[in-house]
Amino acid sequence: MDEHVIPGDPPVRVALRRSARARRMSLRVSRLDGRVTLTLPPRMTLARAVEFAESRAEWLRGHLAQVGGAETPVLGGTIPFEGGRIAVLAGRVRGAVLRDGALILPDDPERVAPRVAAFLRAQARDRLAMACDRHAAALGRGFRSLTLRDTRSRWGSCSVKGDLMFSWRLIMAPPGVLDYVAAHEVAHLERMDHSPAFWEVVAQLCPGHGAQRRWLREQGESLHRLRLDP
Repeated sequence: MDEHVIPGDPPVRVALRRSARARRMSLRVSRLDGRVTLTLPPRMTLARAVEFAESRAEWLRGHLAQVGGAETPVLGGTIPFEGGRIAVLAGRVRGAVLRDGALILPDDPERVAPRVAAFLRAQARDRLAMACDRHAAALGRGFRSLTLRDTRSRWGSCSVKGDLMFSWRLIMAPPGVLDYVAAHEVAHLERMDHSPAFWEVVAQLCPGHGAQRRWLREQGESLHRLRLDP
């Protein structure tokens, strides 16, 4: 994939991607991390693509101004956690320690991201396991397994065999949102559809879940802004 930088204030990085299925150029700004991608047909020249991208420079800057950029955890900064933000501080610890509303890590700046990732995954697993156990017990049902992934297309899923999957990023959302997603997937142990009967089960497990669904629709994308790539 080629990249072109549109000069100006600020400069705009545009990833140029060819697609065999593209019939015309299309320009996209990701609402998750502000990444700009220009898709072009196979025979389109790079010069023509660059000309098109630069002609849309102001349009791009306008959209990018509305997108919260990606963030990387650093010592002395903060990270999203359970609907708020907690400080990430260096301390005399061997591993991640949650203390007095702050995440204490060893003083090793290069290992901050993987340590934050491990902490968030562990916290997500604990919270989701407790929520799923509680909701499954309320239904008198059991599930076979619980796994965590970093998915963008869905917050959770339930297989016909009773395997539950969740995005670990739910630990950054308010606790009620995490609980709703757990209730939603556990409800599929009883009904593998989204019929009115299914939503009755969800309401039984998580009364007032409409507010949590709205939060995910309106703010769920913000959970993907934290970048923890090695």
